[in-house]
Amino acid sequence: MAEELTKLICITCPVGCTLEVTHEGKTLIKVEGNQCKKGVDYAEGELTDPRRMVTSTVKVRGGVFPLVPVYTAAPIPKPLIFDLLAELRKVELQAPVKVGQVVLKNALGTGVDILASRNLPAGD
Repeated sequence: MAEELTKLICITCPVGCTLEVTHEGKTLIKVEGNQCKKGVDYAEGELTDPRRMVTSTVKVRGGVFPLVPVYTAAPIPKPLIFDLLAELRKVELQAPVKVGQVVLKNALGTGVDILASRNLPAGD
């Protein structure tokens, strides 16, 4: 397998280093452009198992608002993001909703729960 060069922007801190990653498939050879070790860890993760935090909303019946914001408790595999969003469109909660409430347990078998990120009281 031949060496490849991939350019990435590190998203682990506010600096946003532009990384030049030399690799053979998923094997990391060299990372240039990083200002800290986090850039190397980020590049390796992007090559082997890219993951992202996901935020969205789900429907709520009987609440002061029709939607409540939700988020993943931990990053999920990047290829599952659109499947997760499709699954969240099927979820409908009953108000009241409490911050930190589990909205969807073990989303898509990832072991990651989806949590409410705010309180949503019942409407009048």
